[in-house]
Amino acid sequence: MAARGLTVRFGSRSLVRAASLVQPVLMVGMGVAPNVLTLAAVQLMLGAVVGLLDVSVNAHAVTVERVLGRPIMNGCHAAWSIGSVSGALLGAGAAHIGLSRGVHYAILAAVLVPLVVVTGRFLLNAADGETAGGRPDTGLTWRTGWSRPVLVLGAMGAIALTAEAAVANWSGVFLHERRATLGMAGIGYAAFAVCQTLVRLVGDSILARTSASVMLRLGAGVAAAGLTVVVVSPWVVLAIVGFALMGLGLATCLPVLYSVVGSLGADRDHGADAGAAAMVARFTSMTYAGILIAPAVIGWVADAVGLTWTLAGIIPLLVAVTYAARTVRDPRMGGRPRVSNPGPPDPDRRG
Repeated sequence: MAARGLTVRFGSRSLVRAASLVQPVLMVGMGVAPNVLTLAAVQLMLGAVVGLLDVSVNAHAVTVERVLGRPIMNGCHAAWSIGSVSGALLGAGAAHIGLSRGVHYAILAAVLVPLVVVTGRFLLNAADGETAGGRPDTGLTWRTGWSRPVLVLGAMGAIALTAEAAVANWSGVFLHERRATLGMAGIGYAAFAVCQTLVRLVGDSILARTSASVMLRLGAGVAAAGLTVVVVSPWVVLAIVGFALMGLGLATCLPVLYSVVGSLGADRDHGADAGAAAMVARFTSMTYAGILIAPAVIGWVADAVGLTWTLAGIIPLLVAVTYAARTVRDPRMGGRPRVSNPGPPDPDRRG
């Protein structure tokens, strides 16, 4: 929640630039940490910076959506997916050639820091984004912000990330239990990630032609169907298809929810940037519970009833998301007026 106060004071543009610069430097510190205590301290700082970046960059994306008057959140999350896969491949390549973590992270920092300096200049200016940087924040308190819509949307986001965490952390184990080879077991998450990224690349175009409610219902429904295929399939290949379906379904759920939540905050009279950051911070607090707690809980339950039944227990949660999505309103993207077809000039109008 500190991200909200910082956004009020400095604006999301400044926070995105600052956090993006600090993060690679902290990774270098993590790579050269001389002992466990130092490593833990650097990781703690890195976690705080990542959380700050997560809130500020999504809040900034909400503000950009409002200025442009069209959805962009799916594209932003597609970039995250591409970066995640790229980072994993670079890490695997560095490990393969025997590059130390310190050198690997130093090379990344040498590339990323100048890139952030250059690209950060093109972020939305405070005046253009109607931010509240430097203004007093009146009325946006921790207690009053936990409205029913935020709680419902946060629960939906937590379920979506729980399903995503289940695939990321347990798909390989599940497939290996179904007698897949170690190489084959990793294909489940790869299929999920590729399908998720591809749908996110076109998600904004889809949202522009439909509604947030429809996208959430369709996405959660497809994810539930995919997970059903996973748990009932007697064949490894079919289970991988199920994981791919989950990627297709879950791809747009979180980006759409971020747009809806950010729009709720931006509609308040405290500045679009600050209001979006306030709601995004609350939403993120709930959704992170899914990705942080779910893998461990799944492991504990799987020890008792088995992994198949544990994953099956997520299906009703995804169905609940499809039900709750009926009440979701479209995010308001009240940007600058755009004239798609101005038509011929009025002959009776005089200059």
